[in-house]
Amino acid sequence: MSRQELLERYRTLPLPSTTDEPWRFTDLKGFDPDSFISNGHVGGQTPAAAAGSMLDLDVAALATVSEDGIEIERAPDGITFEPLRDHELLGTLVGADEKFAAHNGALWEHGLLVQVPKGVVLEKPLYVRIANSREGGALFWRLLVVAEPESRFSVVEEYVSASPDLSGYSNAVSELFVGQGAKVEYVSLQNLSQNTWHFASHRAQVGRDAELDWVAGGFGSKKGKTRIQNDLAGAGATSRVTGAYFADGDQHLDYDTFQEHIAPNTTSDFAFKGALRDHATAVWRGMIKVEKDAQKTNAYQENRNLILSEEAHADSIPGLEIEANDVRCTHGATISPVNRDELFYAMARGISRGEAERLIVRGFFTDVLNRIELEPVREAVTEALEARIPQA
Repeated sequence: MSRQELLERYRTLPLPSTTDEPWRFTDLKGFDPDSFISNGHVGGQTPAAAAGSMLDLDVAALATVSEDGIEIERAPDGITFEPLRDHELLGTLVGADEKFAAHNGALWEHGLLVQVPKGVVLEKPLYVRIANSREGGALFWRLLVVAEPESRFSVVEEYVSASPDLSGYSNAVSELFVGQGAKVEYVSLQNLSQNTWHFASHRAQVGRDAELDWVAGGFGSKKGKTRIQNDLAGAGATSRVTGAYFADGDQHLDYDTFQEHIAPNTTSDFAFKGALRDHATAVWRGMIKVEKDAQKTNAYQENRNLILSEEAHADSIPGLEIEANDVRCTHGATISPVNRDELFYAMARGISRGEAERLIVRGFFTDVLNRIELEPVREAVTEALEARIPQA
């Protein structure tokens, strides 16, 4: 579809409402995506100072993105790490059947193409930082990753705001193609300001005997929805998704995840954990779908929520859709408050309430944190989680 056709598609599709099942727990009342000025087209307005990062990484490649454009600061020889223009795979995974994906397709200007040739192994990660830097601005971001057969590498993207009070609209689409026998670690951390609306569609296609190790972190934003989909398209494909999120204040995080097993002998392992305090809310909807030819599928999904205040709330909705008859699929979901006995035990020994909650939160997230292979990412996510607990 042309940009104009995508724009018309976006305008035709209504803004989702709570009468739509996928949006039943996420109310977009008061949000007008057209009220934000996109891609830095804000006459006379000066961008805010550069945004800080959660991460301290020794990287092979570095790109920074804002409403004004994309700057490639470092790129390794022999690797395609360049501004995205056009590509035969662009838009083949994330289409325009959803309003925000159509909006992205129509208006994105700044994107990145990452393509690693066959058999190439990178020891250091490829890193891109996407920063909303203008008050009232909208940033449409596009990432296309192509891992050719037998390649092995890591891609880290981080969404940040230039200031904690900045209001804005963030709309992101990521498409990943993991070729035969390749292994990709994809890390996507969202730490936008709590005045920023964030909508994202991330989708990966995993080929024969390929492996995708996906880490998703959610700490910022006001409200929106993040879609995560893995298509296990080749026999022997494996995907592992590890997620951690923490919401406080009036934040609302919404995750919609989909594990589709298309080929036989495929494996998916999905583990998402979140902690909520104050008046924060979270929604997770997860679906495992096994196509009729995907025999010998092994799929697992879980979502666990830790509630740190009486006003916080979470909705967790797992689902299975199985058309094959020789599979192993399991799921689990829990929503529970802090264990009062554990809290009392710690505080009775002179530990402050804040420190006691920090210990409990660390214990709650330990198993998912241990799944993160990149040590700097694991440390950054741990620190981000613990930093949300008040000292007092």
